[in-house]
Amino acid sequence: MRSDGSALSPRRWWRSAGFAVSGLRHVYRTQANFRIEVWAAALALSLTWVLHTPPAPIVLACALVLSVELLNTAVEAVVDLATPELHPLAKVAKDAAAGAVLLASLGALLVGCSVLGPPLLALIRHGA
Repeated sequence: MRSDGSALSPRRWWRSAGFAVSGLRHVYRTQANFRIEVWAAALALSLTWVLHTPPAPIVLACALVLSVELLNTAVEAVVDLATPELHPLAKVAKDAAAGAVLLASLGALLVGCSVLGPPLLALIRHGA
């Protein structure tokens, strides 16, 4: 597809944003893990607000997990397009992409526990 002008063109930006939103909608509709991760992010961000904790680490951790899940879905789609039958390298690509999601999720869990854990425990100990 040809570029329609300058990278700074508002028309080009809106067109690109439309493609991105379309991708987000498709992945949300078709990928159960992405939906779970979106709602886990909403819960974590809500706790951040309720507990008055710094939002930046939670926002970044959530964005990382959701971004890696989007990339995992893209890798799976491209591998399925290139090699519909089972192939050892297709398995490696899909497993590595899934591993990236797992690693990002574990990192986000550690960030959540370190940022949200202490104030949540204090709230539980002292009563709401």
